Amino acid sequence: MMWKLALIVPAILLAGPLAAIALGVVDVTRPWHVGHRNPAGLAPDPAATSETVIQVYAARTLGWRGAFGLHTWIAIKLRDAQEYTVYEVIGWRQYRGLPVFVAHNRAPDGYWFGNRPWIVSELRGANADAAMRRVLDAIDSYPHKDNYRMWPGPNSNSFTAHVGRLVPELAMDLPATALGKDYLGLTTVFAPSPSGTGYQFSLFGALGVMAARREGLEVNFLGFTFGVDPSAPALKLPGLGRIGPAASSS
Repeated sequence: MMWKLALIVPAILLAGPLAAIALGVVDVTRPWHVGHRNPAGLAPDPAATSETVIQVYAARTLGWRGAFGLHTWIAIKLRDAQEYTVYEVIGWRQYRGLPVFVAHNRAPDGYWFGNRPWIVSELRGANADAAMRRVLDAIDSYPHKDNYRMWPGPNSNSFTAHVGRLVPELAMDLPATALGKDYLGLTTVFAPSPSGTGYQFSLFGALGVMAARREGLEVNFLGFTFGVDPSAPALKLPGLGRIGPAASSS
């Protein structure tokens, strides 16, 4: 019986990522140096938009890792500012002896090495003004700025989830493929969901359960997320992410 489970469990966990490759959702053959970082046209032009903008983006990671997970980041444009500041955690910087947490002025909606991003959450105008101070405080309070671990965290998704928990106005429904979003640290096992509309129990980001109005019901097993969103409705599967209508913004 045990040997059957040893075969069945990996097959279930890997089915989604392998399907993502087979269906062409992820290109595992493109080298990193040919993946462009051009803007995707999703961010308001600072030259034409004076209002405050807060956006959370996600894009598949490069190569085979993209079959399993995403990279997420936060882009902020202050009122009347002429450029965005992007806050993100980048794992490869650790291998070069550089800080993994960065705040820099790059295209907020830039492709992630050839992979098109999409907007996970957005606040603009008065709503962004009201939340800005707490967003910046949440970014500043992220406790793992000097630490990165691709699995089960802390990583880029652990960072954005941390901000979402402290600023529920963002209603941050991070995708099921955002591995690391459930990492709460080594001493915390119970916390609000990243959207702030429910709660989750998580052991080191590798085992847990979440119930929230925004995310629905999610089960985390070894960092892989299985879930259902009754409000849409939709399934959430490893590798493939959300299957069904987009989540409601309410």
